[in-house]
Amino acid sequence: MNRRPLLPSWLPVDGYVLALLGTVGLAALLPASGAAATATAAESAATGVVALLFFLYGARLSTREALDGLRHWRLHLTVLGATFLVFPLLGLAARGLVPGILTPQLYGGFLFLCLVPSTIQSSIAFTSIARGNVPAAICAGSFSSLAGIVLTPLLAAALLGGDTGGLSADAVLRIVLQLLAPFLLGQVLRRWVAGFLVRHKKVLGYVDRGSILLVVYTAFSQGMVAGIWHLVTPGRLALLLAAEAVLLALMLALTWYGAGRLGFGRADRIAIQFAGSKKSLAAGLPMASVLFGAHASLAVLPLMLFHQMQLMVCAVLAKRRARDPEATDGQTAGGEGVDGAAADGQAGAGAARTAAPGHPDAPGRPGATPAPAPGRDRIAPPAPPR
Repeated sequence: MNRRPLLPSWLPVDGYVLALLGTVGLAALLPASGAAATATAAESAATGVVALLFFLYGARLSTREALDGLRHWRLHLTVLGATFLVFPLLGLAARGLVPGILTPQLYGGFLFLCLVPSTIQSSIAFTSIARGNVPAAICAGSFSSLAGIVLTPLLAAALLGGDTGGLSADAVLRIVLQLLAPFLLGQVLRRWVAGFLVRHKKVLGYVDRGSILLVVYTAFSQGMVAGIWHLVTPGRLALLLAAEAVLLALMLALTWYGAGRLGFGRADRIAIQFAGSKKSLAAGLPMASVLFGAHASLAVLPLMLFHQMQLMVCAVLAKRRARDPEATDGQTAGGEGVDGAAADGQAGAGAARTAAPGHPDAPGRPGATPAPAPGRDRIAPPAPPR
């Protein structure tokens, strides 16, 4: 007799989010405190892995493929506008929720999640499931990641003010040394290390995820030592989830209907919706550790919750988009057909080159390519990178 699954197959619970929550619980029970050397070692290790993460991001990201997509510049500007203009404006508007719904500390994290760049892997996966313009989603995610390296720290310093210490010389130096320099080094060395990264993508996927778990553990340990967690109650967490649900619903609606008003076709609207409404957990967590220091734990909590919410909602939405009557037309605004297994397979190969499987933004286990639930809407899996 088959056991009934606890959750429907179309409602993914990211195992990595569960690992993050387990890390938070470990930090609450056994924070990195006590001897000063122990805490210092944990902070130094976290600093090193942040630099390693951004080196790997730079080495994996193919700027050539991103630049090849410049002919869809209107689409990419729309996604960038949603990510770095509309999202921050909604975050600033949420200031009215303080202190009735959000505490000042939780609001700082809520605003920070609005400043983080978009995802790459999960945007591609959901766009492919919904039979949208997958090549455009690849380029849009790449552009957002590139822009976020510079724009997210600058926006955080300008809008969060005292929470990040402002744009002081020390803050600029930390951003350059821990984020920008490793990323640029990865881009420079990409031609020599890209093959190694592809051959060892599964192992490096675990390195990615393990590094971020260390960053989270260090950040939440500092929060426990500083005694800031008494500010978060179950009621406040419920209100935070409600505020994030409204934020996600607004962005999904604005990107879909706004793209329609701008004259984009169905396939492009799908790419804009999934790339323009998401936030990258993999990029946001390391950035928060650099920008917020000891206060990073409350800053990343809203982002962690939003990450799981966007996966669950977009999984349902992508399946619905795939059943739209227009999905069988195989037309995109640029004249590119994306309907059918062959087109999806070609797009998936580009996705594999752009964002390595096992990336922390990708739902599922490390090294696995997200796949739709069983049914008549199943698409062919992406082809392996060559």
